[in-house]
Amino acid sequence: MTGLDWLVLGATIASIVAWGLWKSRGQATSDEYMRGGRELKWPTIGLAVMATQASAVTFLSVPGQAYEDGMRFVQFYFGLPIAMVIISAVFVPIYYRLNVITAYEYLESRFDLKTRLLGAFLFLIQRGLAAGITIYAPAIILSTILGWPLEPTVIVMGALVILYTVTGGSRAVSQTQKQQMVVMMGGMVVAAVVILWRLPANVSFGKAVDVAGAFGRMNVVSFDFDMQDRYNFWSGITGGLFLSLSYFGTDQSQVGRYLTGRSISESRLGLLFNGVLKIPMQFFILFVGILVFVFYQFSTPPLLFNEALRTRVQGTPQATEYAELEAKWEQVQSGKRAEVERYLSAVESGDVAAGEASRALLQGAQQQASAVRKEAKAMVARALPGAETKDSDYIFITFVKRWLPSGLFGLLIAVILSAAMSSISSELSALGTTTTVDFYRRVFKPGASDRHVLVASKLFTVFWGLVAVAFATFASLLDNLIQAINILGSIFYGTVLGIFLVAFFVKRVRGHAVFAAAVISQATVIALYFLSDVGYLWFNVIGCALVMVLSLVMQGVLPRGETPAPATGA
Repeated sequence: MTGLDWLVLGATIASIVAWGLWKSRGQATSDEYMRGGRELKWPTIGLAVMATQASAVTFLSVPGQAYEDGMRFVQFYFGLPIAMVIISAVFVPIYYRLNVITAYEYLESRFDLKTRLLGAFLFLIQRGLAAGITIYAPAIILSTILGWPLEPTVIVMGALVILYTVTGGSRAVSQTQKQQMVVMMGGMVVAAVVILWRLPANVSFGKAVDVAGAFGRMNVVSFDFDMQDRYNFWSGITGGLFLSLSYFGTDQSQVGRYLTGRSISESRLGLLFNGVLKIPMQFFILFVGILVFVFYQFSTPPLLFNEALRTRVQGTPQATEYAELEAKWEQVQSGKRAEVERYLSAVESGDVAAGEASRALLQGAQQQASAVRKEAKAMVARALPGAETKDSDYIFITFVKRWLPSGLFGLLIAVILSAAMSSISSELSALGTTTTVDFYRRVFKPGASDRHVLVASKLFTVFWGLVAVAFATFASLLDNLIQAINILGSIFYGTVLGIFLVAFFVKRVRGHAVFAAAVISQATVIALYFLSDVGYLWFNVIGCALVMVLSLVMQGVLPRGETPAPATGA
């Protein structure tokens, strides 16, 4: 990085943090710390909700996902707008009427304490581990750019975010996320413009899309029904709907964002704002990855995008073998470039038959390139036993480092670090709040003073930050980070959503029945994950449906004696 890059990066991050801390000054009560005083308007809520979900993983992993697999990941979000409408109509009014700090308080008013604690516990496990992944993602950046060892970088990054979150609380998290979203999306627009600018003069935007389509990368929608396919229309509109309902309706990292609104209307508008803009935003970020893919059809990409791994291999006895593979890689890429030019000529001349023949040759050339990459990764695994060879999360950052001009490189690093700060701080704030409200204050210290609760919340935030840092050290063992987070959520979210839907709509079910149903359902989903090939988005549907069906069964067979559901649960 040049001096200009460091200046842009430092000024951007420092101004965002300073703004958030200034806006959150004067917090004296636990309610102000955990709920921000409930004074935010809908634009801030909407951007905070979007920024919480748009972690550094989004800006690192999603372009890499598109580079290797095309646009079909966008189908994952097809159920989100529907979920926003349902949450605005059903969840938000109940949370406001009960004046809850966490979503899980409602479960006690509707069922009992053990069900509340189960819901909170499942959230803590899932979100605590996911926070580790979102810390690991930006640590990859600093490690790659500065040449630092990865684990110390994870620790430093985690410590900075913990300090920022503990100091500012919920209001600082929400206030800074407006600026962070502007920086994030502005930076990605700049990246797209630079990629288009660096394409050959004869390759227009339309031709770039043609090339992506020839390689099968513009696969936006698939209506093929396949339970083992992770991304198609049906998994997105059902599994994605259930995942979004769970995440935005029951995950405290999101619930905590819109419960800071000054009214029900402000919170609803913020959620609907997210529902309208989320799919276009994810489409655009994926498309940036597609543009990177097209760019590398005219300029040879690295054989391995993880440069640190490549350097290590060159210091082993297999260095000569790797050099031979790089020469083979260059040859394959050269042949593919020539075929791309022939394809574009056929398209420009209107020769449909030649274009179709060239398209088939292009896909064959891509298979050859994939085979060389696979061979290289296998060789690296032999040369460096235990080394992680999956490198899709390095694709975008490697492009940024090599091809963006000075200053813009610093801006893109600021984009990814801003995303990290917004998402991680939301997660740690929610984890600390849930632990304090649902466990510590409710079970262990019910009569604690407000000052005591405020201190406890900050200490629990630090604790979960340390847990996240510890888990982040294992994140390199995961495949694709964005998939890892969504898989982790899908394992737990269906069960939690099922509990809430029973609470909202199935009035005859009581606490013992829904608790037993939730435990059985969660165990079943975990077993399916390890023992079946079912696409992970379906776990949300399966877990939720099991809770609802089993709770009705359990209510019929368990001993009666619980009091009726209170009216406030309606």
